[in-house]
Amino acid sequence: MSALLEIVGASKSFGGVFAVSDVDLSVQPGEMHCLIGPNGAGKSTLFKLVVGTYPPSAGRIVFRGSDITRAKPFARVGRGMSIKMQAPSVFKALPVRQNLHIALQDHVARHAIGAEEDRLLDILGLTDDADRPAGLLSHGQQQWLEIGMALALRPVLLLLDEPTAGLSPEETFRTGELVRRLNAEGMTMLIVEHDMAFVRQIATGVTVLHLGKVFARGSIDEIVADERVAEIYLGTPHGA
Repeated sequence: MSALLEIVGASKSFGGVFAVSDVDLSVQPGEMHCLIGPNGAGKSTLFKLVVGTYPPSAGRIVFRGSDITRAKPFARVGRGMSIKMQAPSVFKALPVRQNLHIALQDHVARHAIGAEEDRLLDILGLTDDADRPAGLLSHGQQQWLEIGMALALRPVLLLLDEPTAGLSPEETFRTGELVRRLNAEGMTMLIVEHDMAFVRQIATGVTVLHLGKVFARGSIDEIVADERVAEIYLGTPHGA
């Protein structure tokens, strides 16, 4: 099966210092691939190469069989990417339903928007909050709403940057269940994350970055069992 997203030899330097160095990564259709690593590993920089915020210093990025290495962010969205950044950026003064309406209006026929709003509200667990201003939602609910706004673009690849940042354990678990439901319905995802409980809950594949390079890759069970991964996260050997 051809990869939906393939990163080949990607590097990014700032003033001669490489934040990402010769990274290869592929995401298969239907996969929930998590990109993890300690602070400063290069995760955010690699994510920005994928979404087009930064151009790579070297390497290629291929999406749906087309080279998008130099494509602008809006062009990548047009090809089927949708992006949820770390901090929620919902329209706080507007009702929850209207936030979804704005996201949907250019992607769904007018007569079908109401039904799609209802479907997304149900998936997000926000049906009872549909008429509340989005700014009155909890931090977790705002994160879910923004995931819904990203889904409104009808992507084939959903990119999530630390979707559990600032969430309670219960909200983190609910976010994991939301992501699992989306994946069960066919959504492919690339997720940058710190929370290992969340990664264990959702991941079908994991790539570990360390000092800008690929340090390990495999299934979540393989990564959790890797003593080297525990060492770079904790500074001590696994089990010590």
